[in-house]
Amino acid sequence: MRNRKTLPALLALVLVLAAPGALVAQTATQGGVPRHPSELKYTTLTYTPPKRDRYRHVLSNGVVVYAVEDHDLPLVNISTLVRTGAYLDPAGKEGLSALVGSQMRAGGAGKMTAEQFDEAADFLAAQISSSVGATQGSATLNLLAKDVDKGLALYLDMLRTPAFQEDRLKLAKSQVLQQMERRNDSTEGIEAREWGRLLHGAEHFSSKMTTKASIESITRQDLIDFHQKYFHPGGLIIAASGDFNTKELLAKLEAAFKGWPASRTAVPEVPKPTHAPVAGIYTIHKPDVNQGRVSIGHTGTTRDNPDAYALEIMNDILGGGGFTSRIMSRVRSDEGLAYSAGSSYGMGVYYPGTFRASFQSKSATTSQALKIVLDEINRMRTTKVSAEELETSKNSAIETFPRIFATAAQVAGTFAQDEFTKRPADYWDTYRQRIAAVTADDVQRVAQKYLEPSKLVVLVVGNIEDITKGNPDHPEYSLTKLAATGQIRAIPLPDPLTLVYPPAP
Repeated sequence: MRNRKTLPALLALVLVLAAPGALVAQTATQGGVPRHPSELKYTTLTYTPPKRDRYRHVLSNGVVVYAVEDHDLPLVNISTLVRTGAYLDPAGKEGLSALVGSQMRAGGAGKMTAEQFDEAADFLAAQISSSVGATQGSATLNLLAKDVDKGLALYLDMLRTPAFQEDRLKLAKSQVLQQMERRNDSTEGIEAREWGRLLHGAEHFSSKMTTKASIESITRQDLIDFHQKYFHPGGLIIAASGDFNTKELLAKLEAAFKGWPASRTAVPEVPKPTHAPVAGIYTIHKPDVNQGRVSIGHTGTTRDNPDAYALEIMNDILGGGGFTSRIMSRVRSDEGLAYSAGSSYGMGVYYPGTFRASFQSKSATTSQALKIVLDEINRMRTTKVSAEELETSKNSAIETFPRIFATAAQVAGTFAQDEFTKRPADYWDTYRQRIAAVTADDVQRVAQKYLEPSKLVVLVVGNIEDITKGNPDHPEYSLTKLAATGQIRAIPLPDPLTLVYPPAP
């Protein structure tokens, strides 16, 4: 058994090694062991973020490439961002862009059938993928450096000339339809769908979902047309990292893109929501569950807002900071009403994001947890945060900052994403200074300005009968009492395949 006298010294050593940002511990006690952890002192951590221009290159066809060498492992990673997205789906063909994204990889490419392409990728042990999301498309390649020429040829074939093999497309469509049939099974999925409709409206692209009719209407030619319209060098940004020589890789990319013309037609801008959210409590009855899922929030702001830094700290203290945040501390640690609870303040790129606080609690305690979250939102507006809360939040943002650029892939990917969304080139250079400058007055000011209790939309998904009954031991908590006018709006579940909603009960 280890001598108990050595435990204090071992504990001190563990604390020194585990302390974030600790480079050197200075101690004033004999033998270098402090009497108490509070006596530990550390040298200032100095970190300079990488510069975007150092890694930025432009091919002759205008494609921007961020290339970051990393020779620790014999691997190469290439990721391509594409200016496209679900917002470009034609009316009545919702789901087209997603099928383009999946079938570029699954449906063969060039002169290869889908089976041949799979076999070629497997032979190289190459991971190749493609997808299209709401506002951008992406394609990735990961393989051994020695096989980069062969892998790059497969990858460019997929990007440039996908085959969209008919039987693979048919299979994909059937799988989508099977998934649609289960749309109303999960409270998490129901919450996400209805939250988007409440905040952005049913007509915004972010709320429009596939239906049986839209999927069945999509043809192979639709995929070909969509790909030809949006997948071209003029809409691509590449992030490359790994074991390569930059000049050699750029030469390979130049050769690979040769003869592939870039379209001069500008991609349409991402549309902004025109819907104005209506405050109130909305419920969706799911009788077969014993917990309520709750979202509380309203429209947020955009990331170019000068108050973005103060909002980041405000939200971190309110609910974004995990166990150190107020919502988590109150709802989970103090009251034991939920396993996880928190908030986010969305700062959108193309249109305002969403402020959202959320949790999941037992049916009987859902109203109590909701009241606590609402109280914490109000407290953030009316009471200044403590010096300890402010310092903890700011230090967390500043001290974890180097993680953004922890690997070569993260450096290339971050800068490529910044270019794609047109973020200012000096953003990361000034980020920590702007965070450090946030004061308690700033936090309260933005809380009063950007947290708007009168505009809060509350969505409750679960067994509404049990949630309404509440906890007999705490009858003071109820949805009815929390509703500003006592009115609670019920949202019926739609048909999962048509998304047609029956009349509200």
